Amino acid sequence: MHPIALEALIILGLLLANGLFAMSEIAIVSARRTKLRSLAEAGDAKARAALALAESPTRFLSTVQVGITLIGVLAGAFGGATLAREISQLLQGLPLLAPHSQAIGVGVVVLAITFCSVVLGELVPKRIGLNNPEGIARHVARPMTWLARLGNPLVRLLSATTNGLLRLVGIRGEQRPAVSEEEVRGIMREGTEAGVFLQSETQMVERVLALDRLTVRELMTPRTKIIALGRHEPHAEVWHKIVVSRHSVFPVYDGTRDNVVGVVSVKAIYANLAAGVGPLNVADLMEKPLFVPATQTAVQLLESFKQSGRHVALVADEFGGITGLVTLSDVMEAILGEVVAQDERNRPTARRREDGTWLIDGLLEIEQLATALPGLALGPEAGRDYQTLAGFVVQRLGQVPKEGDAFEAQGYRFEVLDMDRFRVDKVFVSRVPEAQRS
Repeated sequence: MHPIALEALIILGLLLANGLFAMSEIAIVSARRTKLRSLAEAGDAKARAALALAESPTRFLSTVQVGITLIGVLAGAFGGATLAREISQLLQGLPLLAPHSQAIGVGVVVLAITFCSVVLGELVPKRIGLNNPEGIARHVARPMTWLARLGNPLVRLLSATTNGLLRLVGIRGEQRPAVSEEEVRGIMREGTEAGVFLQSETQMVERVLALDRLTVRELMTPRTKIIALGRHEPHAEVWHKIVVSRHSVFPVYDGTRDNVVGVVSVKAIYANLAAGVGPLNVADLMEKPLFVPATQTAVQLLESFKQSGRHVALVADEFGGITGLVTLSDVMEAILGEVVAQDERNRPTARRREDGTWLIDGLLEIEQLATALPGLALGPEAGRDYQTLAGFVVQRLGQVPKEGDAFEAQGYRFEVLDMDRFRVDKVFVSRVPEAQRS
């Protein structure tokens, strides 16, 4: 083999070795520790070695830098001392180039080595390392560890020097921050753009990340919208409140509404009625209430639910009063977004017909009812114990309604058109002519 070809192959081998170090460096640094850790916990020895290098970057980077520096020195010295001389001797036979043969030889070698070093020793290997960082990190970790052991004295010297200089500029330790929320959001956005994640999944992850900033006050049902049951209220009054509300859980108070002594669920009430035990007595069915402060975060609330085994909590202010009620469903809605029941999604709330009458859903909020019916005044909210049209109908009739029941109020005639078991489902509303108003 021609001496120039042999020496070129030697230099090419050195540049490829440089590329191996560069690829190893970028792969170890870019590899996701969480993925390496999961592989290591699954018994992957190569992943454990890669994780050890990733968690000790100074030692690893010192090893890589020693290797790259030595290869660079060898390639430069070998090329300048041998290959450049061989090229210079070939140019001696050309009269025009002979006077400058040595400079041309060195220039050609420098340009060729620089080009190959950038392409083969840096760009291509690093692109390969970035393409599959975890996989490459697993395969190069052990060889890099062995090299680190062989060059341990020099690596220790370089590591100690590096750490000393870092301390001088105020940087201590090798620990880098854990994955931040912004990094997680960035990964989710990239995954969504690549089609790996659905848009709804990204939105849920962002809402979960926001739970530590979301307070109970923002999740709770406020006190004004809570329907509470008296501990000693008779069966008829309790049943009336249950029928007209859409709630599944009711605080139970004794004396004043701030003196909450328990919580009772509709499930427990129905089970009691189905068993035929007798008249409803909420004192026998209620559970001990869970109290949480309004300033508690959603994450802390979830922990409270987990430790207590409850799914409902009463929100207390600094003075001991009850300001609201919060449930596990409220937290789930904060993650999933507002969940609308199928029946509410499909039914109209208040529809005015061509003849001027209204067909109104019994679950229509009472404030919306006042807006839908011009001139209807229902008085201040504090004086009402109902929240929906169904509650208004039950209060006016004084009993659980049945289809066909009707009454007049403030120039309107309200007729129960449809019942859903014990709940007012549809109400037909029409104006009463001036001459017929009482």
